[in-house]
Amino acid sequence: MLDAHRQELWRGSVVLASLLALQKPGYGYGLLDALERAGVPAPANTLYPLLRRLEGQGLLTSEWDTSGSRPRKFYRTSRDGVRLARALQREWRAIDAALTQLDTEEGE
Repeated sequence: MLDAHRQELWRGSVVLASLLALQKPGYGYGLLDALERAGVPAPANTLYPLLRRLEGQGLLTSEWDTSGSRPRKFYRTSRDGVRLARALQREWRAIDAALTQLDTEEGE
């Protein structure tokens, strides 16, 4: 049961984590690796559609790098994406503070 709830808890954080990680240009597989190293679970079958959605919303920009043996699409957080990431971080901190307060009150 914990795994299902943990997955639900992390689901919303993947947007914020992606916007933060892509402040430096990166491609999909590299982002998967970065998120995994940071401890943010993000299956590839959900991350790639998320990248396309965020790009469509103007929160990411992209360009193709064709200099290597395989073309790669590199993403970068746009100015609007950076603003949204900052706002989401403030919300995340507010949620954390509220949960901490509830936990502290419970222990009294």
